[in-house]
Amino acid sequence: MLRNLFRKTPLAWFQLKRERTRLAVALAGIAFADILMFFQLGLLDALFESVVKPYTSLQGDLFLINPLFESLNVVRSFPREQLYQAAGAKEVESINYLYIGQGEWRNAQTRKNQPTMVFAINPHNSAIALPDVQAHQNELKLLNRMLYDRAGAEQFFGNVVEELQQSGSVPIQFNNFQVKVVGTFVMGASFAANGNVITSHSTFLRLFPARQPDEIDIGAIQLKPGTDVEQFKAAMQSELKSVLILTHEEFMAHEKKYWETTSPIGILFGFGAIIGFIVGTIIVYQILYSDVSDHLPEYATLKAMGYSDGYLVGVLIQEALIMAVLGFIPGFVISIGLYSVAAAATFLPIGMTASRAMLVLTLTIVMCAASGGIAMRKLQSADPADIF
Repeated sequence: MLRNLFRKTPLAWFQLKRERTRLAVALAGIAFADILMFFQLGLLDALFESVVKPYTSLQGDLFLINPLFESLNVVRSFPREQLYQAAGAKEVESINYLYIGQGEWRNAQTRKNQPTMVFAINPHNSAIALPDVQAHQNELKLLNRMLYDRAGAEQFFGNVVEELQQSGSVPIQFNNFQVKVVGTFVMGASFAANGNVITSHSTFLRLFPARQPDEIDIGAIQLKPGTDVEQFKAAMQSELKSVLILTHEEFMAHEKKYWETTSPIGILFGFGAIIGFIVGTIIVYQILYSDVSDHLPEYATLKAMGYSDGYLVGVLIQEALIMAVLGFIPGFVISIGLYSVAAAATFLPIGMTASRAMLVLTLTIVMCAASGGIAMRKLQSADPADIF
């Protein structure tokens, strides 16, 4: 592909090869811009994937939340009676609910507290459909028992998994209460907290004594087979005006929207990708502008020989596209390595995807083409009469 590109653009490739140092600097700048865009977009995708991970395991066709509920990190409770009112409909097969909070896990080795998300379920009928959770429902029926997300970083929470394999339970301190870890599950770390735990409603209310039992955070409704979900949702929403009723997909989209538009983290990652694009545009523009300035007599000579501005501008755009492709390759390879390092260090789902690679390649081409378009003003001013 690259060979064919060079064959079709001999003058552009010749111009670039003449100044190898300048070309190397340009490619390094483009690669840096690509790495910055890759990393920011990768973190943004990892953010979205990690924050919706808890939702993927929730059981229910419809979910009730407080209209002020922003995300799992910023929950707002609502009266449990609203869920019971919905349970009276003939289309409802079952209901369930969760308490959600953020507590402090005390690392026994470092004596430091780690922010941890707490999901409280009914141990008789779990609203979280994870096999590991369902396998330990009987243990959770006992007070002061919890399950630990083994995707949590060991440096934050200690050797919990290893100790659990040896003794069957691990005593820990959580919110200054003594509890026991009796099993593990996998949900994954997120930007909201370093790890997650699951416990029963009773244990949750003991760990968070300020919480009221009749104030829940998420209500789940399982409908009978054959029920029109959207129709039932509309009818129920007209009756329960003090809560927001969402489908599973809408619930996940609601979480994503918070992190994308409200959370400073999502905005920062998106802004970082824009900065990378701007930095690359400036670098390529400076290289192309310097190239035109240094070879202005040659371009003027070509114009005097009859070559049109359109032809010379085409050469300049070809140079930009060649640099885009050559600069993208090292940026792509280095970004894959950085993703691996970041994933191992943070336990976040960061990895290269084909769609992201195509997006960054497209942005790189647009970036370089835009730089060429700006630099062509200098080229169009090359008047043979003025130079000679």
